[in-house]
Amino acid sequence: MPADRARAFWITGPGQGEIRPEPLARCGAGEVEIRTLYSAVSRGTEALVFRGEVPPSERQRMRAPFQAGELPGPVKYGYANVGVVEDGPEALRGRPVFCLYPHQTRYVVPAAAVHPLPAGVPPHRAVLAANLETAVNALWDAAIRVGDRVAVVGGGALGLLAAWLAARVPGCEVELVDPNPRRAAVAAALGARYAAPGAARGEADLVVHASGTPDGARSALELAGFEAVVLELSWFGTRMVPLPLGEAFHAKRLTLKSSQVGAVATAQRARWTRGRRLALALRLLDDAALDALITGEDRFDDLPRVLARLAGAPGDAICHRIRYD
Repeated sequence: MPADRARAFWITGPGQGEIRPEPLARCGAGEVEIRTLYSAVSRGTEALVFRGEVPPSERQRMRAPFQAGELPGPVKYGYANVGVVEDGPEALRGRPVFCLYPHQTRYVVPAAAVHPLPAGVPPHRAVLAANLETAVNALWDAAIRVGDRVAVVGGGALGLLAAWLAARVPGCEVELVDPNPRRAAVAAALGARYAAPGAARGEADLVVHASGTPDGARSALELAGFEAVVLELSWFGTRMVPLPLGEAFHAKRLTLKSSQVGAVATAQRARWTRGRRLALALRLLDDAALDALITGEDRFDDLPRVLARLAGAPGDAICHRIRYD
């Protein structure tokens, strides 16, 4: 392919995508040219975008940092890209970096938009950075405390990363609740125990909901103890979710709280920028146990087929990595 061209994945309509040739701008002052090594598919937000389930009211708020096109499509969407700097400031050339960029073989962005990987974080694991940044923000929002009994409902990438972080807080007992029993081994690798819905321990001090299902949302409320916080991480797009707010919700004085990565958590906002938060997430990835979250890998050329499968019937997939040859 010519030096001024790249290839990018575009969502062309609900449930449809294709790889298109993409013009590649010349690298200018203060910019870097990246050759992509890996990207990752988000089974949550990205799957909703692929299915065309972003409400019109949220299409501008849902823009990815380097999105091209407009929702619902055609749109170039994504935010988990790891590559190597091939042109730009001398201090960055040859370094592996993370960038909140869509699925594309090469691209040019401002140098300030890339984050060099810490020495202990391999590129193949760094695709988890965006999800881990979201989990960090979630636990800030939740105000988790030493010794809390924590239930995490939903064993996708975000739920598992939240469970992993919570399990590192001294004294915390963390239980992952998911209908897939094959999540038990992953939970154990991350320091949490596993329970199927209906078998989970109740009276939790903190419940994190990340299943993306109405059943999971109801389970989250049921597992919460008196005056506990139920932190909602799932984003349902256009789907309506009925909740049992007329049962024990008021008697237990529960707090139902939302968390979203677009803004730094309130308690940290005066001192933390998004860049500082993402740098923290990258440092935290220096743990080989997190490789358990990478459950599959495919070539970039296969991405249209892969995303269609993950958005429809993901099976056991947690984080699916895309390899660029």
